[in-house]
Amino acid sequence: MKNVSPTDTVFVLVHGAWHSSGQWAATQRALTGLGATSVAVDLPGHGFEAPLPTGYLLPGQPGLLTERSRLAPLTMDDCAEAVLSVLRQVRHHRTVVLVAHSAGGGPASLAAERAPELVDRIVYLSAFVPGGRPRFFDYLGSPENATALGRNLNLGDPEALGAVRINPLSTDPAYLDELRETHYHDTPPNRFDRWRSALSPDLPLSIPTAPVTLTAARWGRIPRTFLRCAEDRALAPAAQDLMIAEADQAFPGNPFTVHTLPGSHSPFAVRPVELAAALTW
Repeated sequence: MKNVSPTDTVFVLVHGAWHSSGQWAATQRALTGLGATSVAVDLPGHGFEAPLPTGYLLPGQPGLLTERSRLAPLTMDDCAEAVLSVLRQVRHHRTVVLVAHSAGGGPASLAAERAPELVDRIVYLSAFVPGGRPRFFDYLGSPENATALGRNLNLGDPEALGAVRINPLSTDPAYLDELRETHYHDTPPNRFDRWRSALSPDLPLSIPTAPVTLTAARWGRIPRTFLRCAEDRALAPAAQDLMIAEADQAFPGNPFTVHTLPGSHSPFAVRPVELAAALTW
């Protein structure tokens, strides 16, 4: 993001699946050190407002595989509106940069499509870009993403649960190893337990499955940056590149600026200072 002064800029940070505003805290401190203002969004059903399955904290976690999620009624519209609410609050800043991680790319993109006047730049941090295909699952299931890990993390039937459910509190060493290798493989082992304990178990099914339609006159006019994660094991670099290429093909008048970060799908966990520097590039 050249020619953007951090002191004139507010970053609106949108988390990904099973995360919350709290995962951005170290990055926000780094942004503050660079003179930038930032606000982290909690999407509906995330953060301290996230309801847990009734047996999640009980011995044996009864019902975890079958209990329908209380997040099932949430829609992509609900999530986009949460982003829009924050964007409206911060529009008095000279420059507003909307940043989305992973599954947060869907709600962020829809918010930008609905109110492009509220966003001066949008940044995708290994995030879903619906420029070429409308659903996140369209890219997660693509051949380009075949090397991604994490396929054994999802529990139960997502359609029946109304959510993509994982178990961050699992006591199964193999499950925890896959969770770490998928999302946090470069996070020091002695910090992984703390990071996983901050995750919520449910992602509303609408976030990866609801289609997001973008137009050249609205989303397509906003300058956009993609921050690739070079060693990403949750969303393979080839899948990231596919999203970039298909969005640029669909909206050729305003192509992505692309930068590559080292490491995993979760740079905010292991290198927040470098992430903040990349955001203010």
